[in-house]
Amino acid sequence: MALRVSPSRSLLLLVALAVAPPALAGVTIFCCHDDSGKQVCGDILPAICIGRAYREIGVSGRPVRTVEAPLSPEQRAQRAAEEQRRREQERLLSEQRRKDQALLNTYGSEKDIELMRARAERDLSAAIKAAEERIADVRRQRKRFEDEAEFYRNRQLPVEVAKGLRDADQEIRAQESVIESKKKDRDTIRLKYDDDLRRFIELSKRPPSGRP
Repeated sequence: MALRVSPSRSLLLLVALAVAPPALAGVTIFCCHDDSGKQVCGDILPAICIGRAYREIGVSGRPVRTVEAPLSPEQRAQRAAEEQRRREQERLLSEQRRKDQALLNTYGSEKDIELMRARAERDLSAAIKAAEERIADVRRQRKRFEDEAEFYRNRQLPVEVAKGLRDADQEIRAQESVIESKKKDRDTIRLKYDDDLRRFIELSKRPPSGRP
């Protein structure tokens, strides 16, 4: 049975239940508010409470359980989006902790970072120099084919001469591509070690409890 009751009458109803005979000791009251804000209670869930938030109140007069109103499609979508954002933030935080720990495991000091930076830049500079020397060597070889090709001006070049020129050009392009790639790697490495140094300094300034 559903009763539309004022707060004072609701209290009287709960008091009556509290002093009820043992036969009613297990009764639970369900209460919600209607569109006008009035409280509606009953010993079974009132029809007006279906689809609304409601409370289950025991014989002691204390709430036993609170049931939230079902979410609208918009609310469900919003909650799902918030949950997705929360998971993404947790993932990013976990990833940052992993990177920070790897950084602290890799370097013992700022000097270590500078030493590894210098070593990486030396290796790249050596690779660039080797590619430049290879280009110079191939161009010297190509010059011999060019000189030989002068004898066949306006005539078809011998197969080996044409192939020598073609192979030389391909090799030069390949080595130029290597140089371009290594120069990009050098810029990337500089940025990497700049970031590593900045983050290492930040982590080093934290108290021990602040480290991941």
